[in-house]
Amino acid sequence: MNAQLIKVAIADDHKIFRDGIKMALSSRDHLKFLWEAEDGKDLMHKIKMKQPDVLLMDLRMPELDGINAIGLIRKEFEGVKIIVLTMYDDQEMITKLMEMGANAYLTKTSDPDEIYQAIVTCMSDDFYFNDLVNKAVLLKLQTGKKNGRTYQNIPVKFSEKELRILKCIAEDKTTDEISKDVYLSPRTIETIRQNMKQKVGAKTIAGLVMYAMRNRILE
Repeated sequence: MNAQLIKVAIADDHKIFRDGIKMALSSRDHLKFLWEAEDGKDLMHKIKMKQPDVLLMDLRMPELDGINAIGLIRKEFEGVKIIVLTMYDDQEMITKLMEMGANAYLTKTSDPDEIYQAIVTCMSDDFYFNDLVNKAVLLKLQTGKKNGRTYQNIPVKFSEKELRILKCIAEDKTTDEISKDVYLSPRTIETIRQNMKQKVGAKTIAGLVMYAMRNRILE
């Protein structure tokens, strides 16, 4: 069975790095590289011309930095999966960007296999949670720092089915794994997950999990 063709774009101001990423992932025959952007302005121009499935993006870029680019992309292109690929591993920055709408956060020291796994996982499950993201989320909850969107202080009431799915999400299970655990179709899982985000006012799965942990729903 042929794997789904995934259209990928890269935004980074270093050509050597862009070339390195393409070379490292060249053996994956179901990845198609659409275009490269050398700065934020170039990125916004090209994404309007040809929309990728996945965008690998640095944070530090001329003209328009990655943080502002994420905000603009999320307003116009909700379906694009944004994988931040940068040198910075600041934990407050990680949670801020995940709440803004990034789908994954990797450092440039990441193994090519992990970058590939992040691409595939974002396509199938919207988000890729690695140790870096998990630690950042937990630190934010433990310290009580609030960056970006704030959530309701009064816990929302979840059904037993929603709680089971929420627990699976927090355990970083894929949609297919959750489907098998709770005996529901993947499409139903997606619908319930979206409904839970709307209940708590979260834009992302990261926001939903942080809400649940902050309000001790998962204890």
